[in-house]
Amino acid sequence: MQVPMSKDLKVEAEKAALAMGFSSLQESVRLLLKKLANRELKVTVTEEESLSPEAEARYEKIIKDIEAGKNIVKTKDAKDFLKKLRS
Repeated sequence: MQVPMSKDLKVEAEKAALAMGFSSLQESVRLLLKKLANRELKVTVTEEESLSPEAEARYEKIIKDIEAGKNIVKTKDAKDFLKKLRS
């Protein structure tokens, strides 16, 4: 079987296969085909979610502030919290 693909795709797939513990890209393809032939393959496509670099920096600052005890508002109860939130 020959599968047309770019050199970059092949290189990245080989790296991924080795990182997953396969001895080669061919071994990973054989496993995939065996599972497919035995109808044991379930494919799920999910999209990775990640923060933008700006949001990541913002959240890191928030975490550092919390750890340093900055920008912490203490309240007595929910009513007091809402009062401080609105002011």
